[in-house]
Amino acid sequence: MNISSRRRLLGLYFREGWRRLHRRFALTGIALRRVGWRGNVKLLVAPTDLRATDVHTAEEILDGQFPLAGRLLDPEGLSPFEVDLPSREFAVRLHSFAWLRHMRTVRGEHVQDCVRRLVDDWMQLHGRDLNALAWQPDVTAQRCIAWLSHSPIILKDADHAFYRRFLKSLSMQLKFLQSIAGHVSAADARLRIRIAIAMASLCMDTTQKTIKTAASHLDRELDAQILSDGTHISRDPRVILELLLDLLPLRQTYVNLGHDAPPRLVPCIDRMYPALRFFRHKSGDLALFNGATTILANELVSVLRYDETAGAPFRELPDGDYHRLAAEDTMIVIDTGKPRSLTTSRTAHAGCLSFEMSSGRYRFIVNSGAPRFAGERFRQMARGTACHSTVTINDTSSARLSRSAFLGPVMLSGVKTVSARRDAERSSGFDRIVATHDGYADVYGVLHQRDIALRLSGGLVRGQDHFQPLEGRSLPETLPAVARFHIHPAITLRRRGESEVLMSAAEGEVWAFSCRDGLLDIEEDVFFADPSGMRTSQQITVSFDIVETPEIQWVIAREA
Repeated sequence: MNISSRRRLLGLYFREGWRRLHRRFALTGIALRRVGWRGNVKLLVAPTDLRATDVHTAEEILDGQFPLAGRLLDPEGLSPFEVDLPSREFAVRLHSFAWLRHMRTVRGEHVQDCVRRLVDDWMQLHGRDLNALAWQPDVTAQRCIAWLSHSPIILKDADHAFYRRFLKSLSMQLKFLQSIAGHVSAADARLRIRIAIAMASLCMDTTQKTIKTAASHLDRELDAQILSDGTHISRDPRVILELLLDLLPLRQTYVNLGHDAPPRLVPCIDRMYPALRFFRHKSGDLALFNGATTILANELVSVLRYDETAGAPFRELPDGDYHRLAAEDTMIVIDTGKPRSLTTSRTAHAGCLSFEMSSGRYRFIVNSGAPRFAGERFRQMARGTACHSTVTINDTSSARLSRSAFLGPVMLSGVKTVSARRDAERSSGFDRIVATHDGYADVYGVLHQRDIALRLSGGLVRGQDHFQPLEGRSLPETLPAVARFHIHPAITLRRRGESEVLMSAAEGEVWAFSCRDGLLDIEEDVFFADPSGMRTSQQITVSFDIVETPEIQWVIAREA
């Protein structure tokens, strides 16, 4: 590790230590008494929740069972908040109260009684345990937004004592969020905290000063996190959707109550829409880069319904560092970037130069994505280069992750420089992108260049992976590499000779993948981002030795 990297790492240790110290200060209660949220305020309005609802989930909860995060909990008559929970992911979903949205699909007094009992259980059992998972900053922010959005269900026909307890608990949570907001490491969680505080300043009977202060803090966070092309600094497409699901109701609440929205709120939303459409396959799914996982199609539709920007998706996101090739029904998205900082690298994936390809309603080549409900071990596994449709050298990821429990899984080394150029003239009849990264330069002394060209008729993709030794660096006698092309589980693979594989969709569309420059094979794979959880899939692999074969060429062609 060079001196510059050591300095960055030392700075990260210092910032993480300061963040933890400030959080501990907040947990003492000293900070909570300084923040101006009163427990005797009243609620004025409830924002809309745009997230999808499921009546079956509501019915199961009413029956005393809780289907969350891919698990089903039966507390056997007890409160779910006083029993051991099946997983950390389940606990996050339970304590965030995002499931409240499902309860509005069922009518009747028994629904309000059930919801009030569960909220009351939480307040009694976890309302002051600030060290617990229930008080993790992002979980607390989600819970505040859920309680505000669904307060009509919680408070309908509630007695005065419960009403006071509810507002007192909500005010305490907001005080906690306001005291730690500037010292939360995860960028999207920090922004969600500012959204929750701004939303509460409008929905509760607060002062004009509180509303303006909350708006000002939200403005600064939006300015820091939403890039000029609409990408989020995490470079995760799913984060754009998740933030819009909260920002759109917030914008509408400002309008409904006659308050001036923060100056950057509307422009940021307008920039995020084209970025969201940039990553959208025609199937309605988002491309799986940098932590993205499966999404609910109706949530994406509910967000796009408010899109006033229109127009065709961009060919490039220059700040987010992605490129898009599109012709007829064929679309390719390529990652040509790297983490923007050590802090954002905590969730970034080592997938530089990976790509996804879809045709019509079907995704053919994908990345493995991030697991939606699986544990930490699988989430970290999904970040490796081998889980992306790009080249892995010597079974080594292009980024080295920290194993420090103090810092978390930040990227200590990896891609430092990425260059990319487009064939602007497209005179050859192809739309083309050529990109190079140095993620393997320090360890193996080579640069990886990927050249992908899509014919303007949409029926042919030409690819090339080239490895250039650095000047003054000698290569070992052998340097094995594998080019992986992860295939979506809905696609069937079949060999046709030694150098060709057919990729078939359910409705008969067939593409042929061919490569003569290495050992072509079909291997078992895992697709992390399936709606039902992790599932088996297949991948096309091309194995070769960089010393003997410094360049491989491959073609993907639609069959007649």
